[in-house]
Amino acid sequence: MALPGGAISNRPLHFIWLCDCSGSMSINGKIEVLNRAIRESLPEMKRVANDNPNANVLVRAIKFSDSAQWHVPTETPVNSFNWTDLTAGGLTDMGKALLLLAEQLKMPPMTDRALPPVLVLISDGQPTDDFDTGLRALMNEPWGKKAVRIAIAVGQDADKDTLQKFINHPELRPLEANNAETLVRYIKWASTAVLKAASSPVSQMRTPGKTILSNPTTTTTTTTTRGIPIPTVVMSSSGDDDVW
Repeated sequence: MALPGGAISNRPLHFIWLCDCSGSMSINGKIEVLNRAIRESLPEMKRVANDNPNANVLVRAIKFSDSAQWHVPTETPVNSFNWTDLTAGGLTDMGKALLLLAEQLKMPPMTDRALPPVLVLISDGQPTDDFDTGLRALMNEPWGKKAVRIAIAVGQDADKDTLQKFINHPELRPLEANNAETLVRYIKWASTAVLKAASSPVSQMRTPGKTILSNPTTTTTTTTTRGIPIPTVVMSSSGDDDVW
């Protein structure tokens, strides 16, 4: 029987990082930790993608500070993807980043064969531009609305209310990373556990409603929305003091 939207095999899954590169990300080494975490997550991310041949994982990244631009503009197969380090400085034009993203989630260039994109927004501050217009543009695109949207709040000054608007899901909250270890752990989790859930065909999912994904330092429960497990993470205490 033909499947709606085409065969499940090798459907594109766009995984997009949205990275805050404002001046405050230079404080206490936050931008260096972000760079290191994404680099270190790549081998496991590639393994997860290779274990899910139904999805063709394509990775890109947007950076935003004074305005926004594609840091990795080409949709790159994960096995060919390499990370170029970001530097920090300037404002927090998050709204422009969402406008840039919305343009790429239109049809075309997106196709109806795609799996829901995974969008991971990382920020330590408040938008300095028109965030609401950018968010509205993103949510007006069907693939923006269907996307698995994850937000990581870096440090105590991150605008969690704004990140909550980006997530736009009543059962999900921004992940709070108040030190380097937690930020590394969250970035690695988003690029592996979330990718695995988003790339798994519905027939391979566990019982709808609750799924458990875990590692020695994380308890992850997921609720199923639109056939995609949407994760909520509860991090165990590492004993570290908050430093950001």
